[in-house]
This record gives sequence, structure tokens and C-alpha cells, in this order.
Amino acid sequence: MVKIKKQKSIILIGAGGHAESCIDLLNEQSKFKLKEIIGKKKEIKKIILKKYKIKFCDDSLKDLSKKYNYALIGVGQIKDNKVRLNIFNNLKKLNFYLPSICSKHALVSKYSKIGEGSVVMHGAIIGPNVIIGKNCIINSNSIIEHGSRIRDNVHVATSVTINSSVVIGSGSFVGSGSVIRQTIKLRENSFVKMGSIITHDQ
Repeated sequence: MVKIKKQKSIILIGAGGHAESCIDLLNEQSKFKLKEIIGKKKEIKKIILKKYKIKFCDDSLKDLSKKYNYALIGVGQIKDNKVRLNIFNNLKKLNFYLPSICSKHALVSKYSKIGEGSVVMHGAIIGPNVIIGKNCIINSNSIIEHGSRIRDNVHVATSVTINSSVVIGSGSFVGSGSVIRQTIKLRENSFVKMGSIITHDQ
């Protein structure tokens, strides 16, 4: 007889487009069951994806921490990482566990490491000996080649190519369609514009 593992309850913070993508990730895997979505006060009663109703805002997180152990950040990051970082730190103070979630449609080497609270979206390819830090977004169809280091709180947008042994500093944003040459190092809080080709350290 096959023993069926019980799903773990998880809450999602955020109610925008990135939250919808996170719901998609959670729905395709069997480990976690989405229980609540936390939005802004003005978003309460909003319906996401025709099914998920927002019942709580940030003010409710302390109470929700008594009922739920797991949380995922569904807020994106473009101009800076302040919002995601504040949410991450607040969730940790409330003793939530933030799992890493990888799409089953991503190719993630078993020799890579994905930090807590990070998400790897559909079609992404993560090579061997890649280390991705905490609270990162690796968006759809991006490629991170072997030996690269993505520090904490980084957003790698869609269809980015990061070649081998690249280091992306904490808090950085890498825009869609960008290409970063091998061995490049980007300092903390770097902003790479969409479609850029990076051939020198920044």
C-alpha cells in the first residue's frame, strides 16, 4: 500500500502578477497546499485567478503565524528589493518557514543549491554547482550556467542567460533578455536593463 504524504499548509503574501505565478507553482506540486493569500487592505475580497479570495492583509500576519508554519512571498521586484526584503525579514521574525519552490518544468541540477524563500519558474535551467541565495526570483526560461553565484534577494527576470562562474551581488535586478558573460561580477544592488549584454564587471 502506497502511503500518501499529507500536504503542508502555506500562505502567500502578495496579490499581483507575480503572486499569480506563485499560485501556479504551488498548484503543480504536491508538498504544499495554498490556504490563504495576504494582500493590501484595499485588496481584501479581491478574487485572483477566478478562485482565490483575499481575506487578510499584512496586519493579520502575527495571528496567522499561530495557525500556519509556512509562507511564500508573492511580491515581485524591479526597481529595488526593499519590499520583498522587508516582507522576508518580517516573516522570519514571526517564525515562518520559507521553503524554496521550483517548477517541475524547470531543469535544476541536483548539484545546485536553492536558498530559502526562493522560487524557480517554468522553463528555467539551473546548472551544476550553482548557488542561489535566499529570497530570489529566477524567472521563466532563464539559464544560469555552472559555477555561478546568485546572492540573496536577487530577481533574474525572464529569458536571461547567465554564463558560467558569474557572481550577482545581493539585491540586484537582471532585466529580461539580458546576457551576462562568463566570470562577470556584479556588485550589490546592480540594475541590469532589459536586453543588456554585460561583458565587464560592474
